[in-house]
Amino acid sequence: MQKRLIVNQQLLDIMVMRLCHQLIENHGDFSDSVILGLQPRGKYVAERIQTTLATILGKQIPTGYLDTTFHRDDFRRRDTPLAANATKIDFLIEGKKVILVDDVLYTGRSVRAALDAMIAYGRPANVELLVLVDRLYTRHLPIEATYVGRQVNSLQSQRVLVDWKAQQAPEDAIWLITKTED
Repeated sequence: MQKRLIVNQQLLDIMVMRLCHQLIENHGDFSDSVILGLQPRGKYVAERIQTTLATILGKQIPTGYLDTTFHRDDFRRRDTPLAANATKIDFLIEGKKVILVDDVLYTGRSVRAALDAMIAYGRPANVELLVLVDRLYTRHLPIEATYVGRQVNSLQSQRVLVDWKAQQAPEDAIWLITKTED
């Protein structure tokens, strides 16, 4: 396995700050906006975005986590059942501007599942997607992110891994992993 660093801690901090300023441009004081991180890995991105926005704006933005396990189209196709993650949405999304947050946009299937899962909590005014990494040319569904930290060309055999200190990684970083034949 080859692991190549594509975004280091410093660049990741800059990307998050840029994404937050883009959000502020479009959402102002966030009075009608909420953030939903897609479980499991979008939760960490959503927390970082929320923390940075709180520092810039001086107020907390309603932030929750959405599990999409039972809304995935491959749920029943796996050999072993998927383990569900927690959903935490302690605010109304009815009529709100919802920002779905995930770490990597790959095929678009997780986002489609999130749209289905989110409807159980109300009908938002509109929905935007924020991702740290957009893997180009890999979409199975016509889904596009509104806010992108970085676009990456990658092969189907590769994967993108986002490491967070919050998950016991030595530092925040984004890696491109290539499987090698051993």
